[in-house]
Amino acid sequence: MARAHVLGVPRIGPQRELKSALEAYWRGDIDEAALQSVASGIRQANWQRQHAAGLDFVTVGDFAFYDQMLNHVALLGCAPARFGFGSTLGLAEYFQLARGNAASPAMEMTKWFDTNYHYLVPELKPDTQFSPGTAWLFDEVAEARTAGFNPKPVLIGPLTFLYLAKEKTAGFSRLDLLDRLLPVYGAILARLKAQGVEWVQIDEPILALDLDADWRTAFERAYHQLNAAGVKLLLASYFGPLRENLQVAMKLPVAGVHVDCVRGGDELAQVIDWLPVSKVLSAGVIDGRNVWATDLAAVLDRFEEVHRRLGDRLWVASSCSLLHVPVSLTGETRLDPELRRWLAFADEKITALAVLKTAFNAGRAAVAAALADNQQALASRRASTRVHDAAVGERLAALTATHDTRNQPFAARQAAQRVRLKLPPFPTTTIGSFPQTAEIRSARARFRKGELSEAEYTATMQREIRRAVEKQEALGLDVLVHGEAERNDMVEYFGEQLAGYAFTQNGWVQSYGSRCVKPPVIYGDVSRPRPMTVEWTRYAQSLTDKPMKGMLTGPVTMLQWSFVRDDQPRSTTALQIALAIRDEVNDLEAAGIGIIQIDEPAYREGLPLRKADWPAYLDWASRAFRISASGVADTTQIHTHMCYSEFNDILPAIAAMDADVITIETSRSDMELLRGFGDFNYPNEIGPGVYDIHSPRVPTAADMTRLLEKAAQVIPPDNLWVNPDCGLKTRGWAETEAALANMVAAARTLRHTYARPLAATTAQA
Repeated sequence: MARAHVLGVPRIGPQRELKSALEAYWRGDIDEAALQSVASGIRQANWQRQHAAGLDFVTVGDFAFYDQMLNHVALLGCAPARFGFGSTLGLAEYFQLARGNAASPAMEMTKWFDTNYHYLVPELKPDTQFSPGTAWLFDEVAEARTAGFNPKPVLIGPLTFLYLAKEKTAGFSRLDLLDRLLPVYGAILARLKAQGVEWVQIDEPILALDLDADWRTAFERAYHQLNAAGVKLLLASYFGPLRENLQVAMKLPVAGVHVDCVRGGDELAQVIDWLPVSKVLSAGVIDGRNVWATDLAAVLDRFEEVHRRLGDRLWVASSCSLLHVPVSLTGETRLDPELRRWLAFADEKITALAVLKTAFNAGRAAVAAALADNQQALASRRASTRVHDAAVGERLAALTATHDTRNQPFAARQAAQRVRLKLPPFPTTTIGSFPQTAEIRSARARFRKGELSEAEYTATMQREIRRAVEKQEALGLDVLVHGEAERNDMVEYFGEQLAGYAFTQNGWVQSYGSRCVKPPVIYGDVSRPRPMTVEWTRYAQSLTDKPMKGMLTGPVTMLQWSFVRDDQPRSTTALQIALAIRDEVNDLEAAGIGIIQIDEPAYREGLPLRKADWPAYLDWASRAFRISASGVADTTQIHTHMCYSEFNDILPAIAAMDADVITIETSRSDMELLRGFGDFNYPNEIGPGVYDIHSPRVPTAADMTRLLEKAAQVIPPDNLWVNPDCGLKTRGWAETEAALANMVAAARTLRHTYARPLAATTAQA
C-alpha cells in the first residue's frame, strides 16, 4: 500500500494567528502562556488536517516560533557565546537571538536556498560545543501522541546544519565540528525512539547543491553513526535534482529517501535504478513551492509502474515543505471562480496527496470524481482567453540590444549626475519605506472597504507623505523618499496595478519571524495599463528642494516574490515585467524625478542552486533589470537595493546590471559582505547598510561611524553612500528618528575625516 505524507506545513495559521500572537507577546500585551496556547492550537489544527485527509503521518517539528534553523540552535545547545546564554534557552532568550538585545545585535539572517524564506545563520567557532538543549521537539511529539496522531518528527540534518552555518574564526572549517555534533544528533534520535517514534524525517537539502568532496564523503560517516540510534530515517532532499550526489544519497544506511520529483523529475529513472530493495522511496510529486493545481492523472501515469515495482515502498509527498505556500483556499471568495479552480494551497495539496494515495491503492475509479474535476480545471486554464495578450508578445519580439544599454558608460553618467544633484560626500538616504503606523493601515483598510472616498484617502496619504518629508528634512537627510504610506507590500502594490496578476485575501506566506507576505499570482501576460507611482512621487517632490527618489520594485523581485505561471519560461515573464517597469521609470523621469530606485532584493534568491545553471539565469535576470532602467537620460541616477544575500560569487553579474548606485545589507555581517565588492573593484557607487532595521536596537553614531570607516577601507570614499540596510516599514517612528539622527551624525563625521568638500566634488564633475 502506498503511503502519503508532507514534509512540513505552514505554521502561521490560516489568519496569521502566530504573527498576531508573536507581536502581542513582544509588545507585552500577552504572556508566554498565551503565546504557547496559540502555538499549540496551530499545531493541533495542522495535525488534524493531515490526519483527516488520510495521510499516514503528521509532521512534527516543522513548527517554529521564529525559524527552524534557530530551533535547531536551541535544540543543539549552540547559541552564540556572545549572548552569554547557557545550552538550554527559554523563549525570551530564543527571541533575543533572532531580534538582538541591548548588548548584542541579532544573529545574521539570509535566504533559505532559493526561496523567499529567511533563516537565522548559526555562528560556529573552533570551541563551539553542542549539547542536548531546549526540549521543545520532544514536547511536541508527546503533544501529538496525546492527541492520538502518528508523529513523524522532522530534523534538519547535521550536514545541512553545518553547511548553512557560518565560521566566525579565520582558518577554521565548520565541517571539523561534525564529530562533535553527531553524538548530540544520536541522542536526539534515541530519545525520539524512546518516545515510540517509528520514522524520523531528516532533511539534507544540501544534496541538491554542488558539494566539495569533503562534504560528500562526510555523509557516509555521519549516517553510519546516526543509523545506530535504531529509529527509521527518511533522508529528504529537495529544491533540485541530486545529480552527482544521487549515488551518495542512495547508498546511505537510511530506511528511506525522499526526492523532489518536481524540480528533479528528470532523475526518476536513475533514482529507481539506484534505490536499494530495502529502502522506501518518498516521491515529491506535489509542488510545495507554487500554487498551481497538480495534474493528478499525469502523476498517476508516471508513477503507476513505479508503484507496481515498489508496492508499499512508494510514498507520495509534497516536493518540499508546504511552508512556502498559503494555508488554504477556503475563504478566498474574491478570487475569480475560474482562476480559483486552477490553484491549490497547502490544504488542497494535502487533499491531492490523499487522492493520489487512494488511486494507487484502490484504483482510479475510487477517486473518479476528484480526478475528473482536476482535469476540467486544467483544461479550463489551457483554454482561457485571459492568459495571453498579443500586444505583449509583439513588444517582446521587438526588443533589441539598445533597450538594455544606457547611453553612456558609468563614469560619464556619474559626472553628469553629480553636476545635476549636487550631493555632499557620503550622501545620506533611506531605502524607501517609513513606519507603517496603525493610522496608515487603518486608512488603507477603510479605503478598500469603501469607508473612505478616493479624495479622502488621497488627502490622508498626502498628510503622511508630508510628515515623512518634514521629518527627513529635519533630520538632515540628503536624498529623500516619500515613505510609501500608500503601499501595502513592495510586490503586491505594483502587481495590483499590472495586467496578468491576481490577488488573494489570505494567501499569506511566512518570510521570517512574524513577517508575512501575500505573493500575487501571475496567471497571464504582464503589462502596465497606467502609471502606478508618478502622482505620489510628484507630490512628494513638490514639498522639498532636495532630490526625491522614485521607488519601484524590479522585474526579478516581482517575479521571485510572486507565484509565477508555469506554462512559459520564467525568463519570458521577467521580460514582460521589465517592460512594464520601464514604462513607469520613463514616466517618473518625465515628471522631473532625478533619482529612481528599482529594488532587486530577490536577485540572488533566483540564482539556481547549481553553478552550471547560473550563467543562463544571470544573463536574463541582468538583462531584465537593464531593460527596466535603460530608457532614461545619463543625468537620471538609477539605484537598486539588495538585502540578506551572499553576493561575492555573482559580483560580475551585479556589475552587469549597471545601476549607478547599489545599496546592500551589511550591518549584521559587520561589513563582511562588502569586502567582496572591494576585492572585485566594483565600479559604481555603493551604500552599505550601517544599521539593522530588523532589530529594535538603536545603534549609536559611533557604531555606524565604525562600520563606515571599515567600508571606506575597501570602497573608494567618493563612491560611498550612507543608509540603513533595508526599508523602515516595520519600525516605529521613535526608534527610526533616533537611528537616522545617529546615521546622519556618522556621515558628517566621515565627511570631516575625509575632508572632501562639496566644492571639490562638483569641480571634479
